[in-house]
Amino acid sequence: MHNQSKAYSFALISIVFWSTMGTAFKLTLDYLNPGMLLLIATFTAFIFLGIVVVFKGKLQILKKITPKQALNSALMGLFNPFLYYLVLFEAYKRIPAQEGVALNYIWPVILVIFSIIFLKQHITMLSVLAIIVSFAGTVVIALHGSFTEFKFSNTTGVILAISSAFFWATFWIINMKDPREAIVKMFVNFAFGAIYILGWNIYKHNIIEPPIQGLAGALYIGIFEMGLTFVLWLTALKLSTHTARVSNLVFISPFISLILVSFFVGEKILLSTVVGLAIIVAGIVIQQYSQWQERRIVNNE
Repeated sequence: MHNQSKAYSFALISIVFWSTMGTAFKLTLDYLNPGMLLLIATFTAFIFLGIVVVFKGKLQILKKITPKQALNSALMGLFNPFLYYLVLFEAYKRIPAQEGVALNYIWPVILVIFSIIFLKQHITMLSVLAIIVSFAGTVVIALHGSFTEFKFSNTTGVILAISSAFFWATFWIINMKDPREAIVKMFVNFAFGAIYILGWNIYKHNIIEPPIQGLAGALYIGIFEMGLTFVLWLTALKLSTHTARVSNLVFISPFISLILVSFFVGEKILLSTVVGLAIIVAGIVIQQYSQWQERRIVNNE
């Protein structure tokens, strides 16, 4: 099989797994509190990534980690997995899964804003338009398409879902400045994340014996959201002749998620959710087009 075909295969497998997460989060939270779910999932991902590190012969890289790199991983582990998933799970506990899936998808737009602020990247009028369009999509979703009554299904849940996207974007800003190999870096991040979530659960007296349904869901999330899928996605990006060919496929993930949420969770998917999500994706596409134009101008110079 040609490398590009392999890249598409790995990418599509990753997208399928990621598309199941809205359903997995919602169903598992029926049996576990958000902190306990994150504890099991994080330790599962940590163990899985550790196995990958050993299997790939990367242990020697761990021995060369500097204090500065360890501090960086401690900071990244604070944002992902600890803050990002804890806040996201708290959001899913309060709002319909379809809202969680759609609202969290605003993170690429927030990443652009953070890149402008913290990385001093240039902003074009197209980028401004993209940001406005995507945020308009979040408003449509949050208000269920009703602009006459400014009322959320659950205000706290909506705020938490959007906040989780800020934490994820913050993590990626820090991650972009760290040149270490991705698998090793993620393994160390999860080591710190596991410590944080364990401490949080002890402090909150959250630790319980999980029911089998909750344990199965948490293990699934740890492997297919945080561990294996990340490895498959990285492999797809490495094999692809151009990362855009693979990364653009991720746009189909939230729409597949809505279908699965409807089928397995039993939620009636609102037209406002689909429309709002389509508007968000349109904003992201505009942003990508803007970045492509900038690269073309630079290359022509």
